[in-house]
Amino acid sequence: MHAVLRFSTQLFDVTKERRNDINPIYGESLLIWLAEQARNTVAIPPPSTEDWGWYSEIDWRGRSYLLGASASLEQSGTTEWVLQIVKHRSLRERLLGKKKMTPDDACLTFFRQLIEHETRFSNLTVE
Repeated sequence: MHAVLRFSTQLFDVTKERRNDINPIYGESLLIWLAEQARNTVAIPPPSTEDWGWYSEIDWRGRSYLLGASASLEQSGTTEWVLQIVKHRSLRERLLGKKKMTPDDACLTFFRQLIEHETRFSNLTVE
């Protein structure tokens, strides 16, 4: 399981992002903002591009996670953002059904709370 957080905001100017050299999808701004907000808790390296958007790999309390971000501009002037949080598991863990991502996962909870507490974000859903 991975978590998907969706929300809207006008906070970021996606036109100032670096060009995604694989696919012209926005998302870098959110990962940069998360890195600034989380700097006292977890180190988030500069984002890299992927065909579905942007990502950063983090070490959360000894476990590896992927933070993936993408954005789409809406006619209203807001941007819908998607943040995916993927908990990496070993082949053994996957085969045995161990260490799955759960709704109360500490990494997920941390990033969900960062987004929930930002007053310039709206319409948050967590899948």
